[in-house]
Amino acid sequence: MDAPALPDPAALSRGALLDELACYLRPPGQGIHAVSTGRVSLLAKTQAYLGASWEPDSSWRAHLDAVLTGEARCAILAIPSDTGAGIVRGAAWGPEAIRGALGAAPVPDLGDVFCIPQLLDEEMLSDSARTRCQDALWPELSAARRHSLPVSPLGMAERARRLVSALVPGLRLFMLGGDHTVTWPVLKPLLEGDVEDLGVLHFDAHTDLLPARLGIVNCFATWAFHANAALGGGQRLLQIGIRASGRDRAHWEESLGVRQLWGSEIRELAPADLASLAVTHLRARGVRRVYISNDIDGTDAHWAGACGTPEPDGLTPAQVETMIRVIGAEFEVVGADLVELAPGLGLDQGVAARSIDTALRYARVTLEALQSAPTKQAEYS
Repeated sequence: MDAPALPDPAALSRGALLDELACYLRPPGQGIHAVSTGRVSLLAKTQAYLGASWEPDSSWRAHLDAVLTGEARCAILAIPSDTGAGIVRGAAWGPEAIRGALGAAPVPDLGDVFCIPQLLDEEMLSDSARTRCQDALWPELSAARRHSLPVSPLGMAERARRLVSALVPGLRLFMLGGDHTVTWPVLKPLLEGDVEDLGVLHFDAHTDLLPARLGIVNCFATWAFHANAALGGGQRLLQIGIRASGRDRAHWEESLGVRQLWGSEIRELAPADLASLAVTHLRARGVRRVYISNDIDGTDAHWAGACGTPEPDGLTPAQVETMIRVIGAEFEVVGADLVELAPGLGLDQGVAARSIDTALRYARVTLEALQSAPTKQAEYS
């Protein structure tokens, strides 16, 4: 069924924007519905991450009102959903692990999109299922009000992104996933309007370039296809680290107009040389703004084994970090994500710890890129 019709965020007052946004978001770590026995531990983790200034008894709306100001340059948003994963689930717990490694919120954190784990997209819901979920999520709202709101992770995330943009135009979001499906709702609004100078830098072992997977239009295997279509091809989707595909590079590049650097051809490249290749390619296509999507399985399984589909012979953390740092110096990074970390899927504690450490390194360098202003020349070392 189609998603409910909602008013244009530009027509809403700040109060109305915050009221609706607070329906979709929860404090960090609370986007996954917890049983009562785990609530005390969950609150303690949230408190440690946000600091003593956060009051568990205060409304999350008040927090959003305080942090969504014109002074904010970037913010964190998590979408703890792995319903769109196609192989093994577990990435819903990635945001909790990344925040735990960060220790304290390094920038304003908008919290989690609250995810009903059995749902994915609005178009997959019947009217009766949507109504039951609306009644369960927002019993305090009037029936007319709650029955106008989306309930799926993708539906709520996209609407939340639009509301945030209306509250703070130009705010750059660092989104923590979740499986790679959740890139689409935060990237989609950026692909509307003039995109001639926009590029997408995509780290991944897989292409994610199917128009649909088993009939599902929006999932982990399709978001890049939709992004590339919105960009109009032209090789402004640059995919790095590909090494697990049913088709060769020529198929994807010739049929869809993407550009790919496969793991086999860049494995021995020095980090600075790889970054230089990416910058040269994007600049030659008129790119000035970049969205960075980082699937952690683009990194070699030695450093990122705790994910749904770990792959050998991938990128090194030094290659990924250097490229993000250089892209942040050369281009305006308008948004970014880090997805597919699934700490519970580590074969042992060492694998999980090493994967979380890799994600922490990526989170730190990505936040630096989001907060930086591009310079005319970047040092690639």
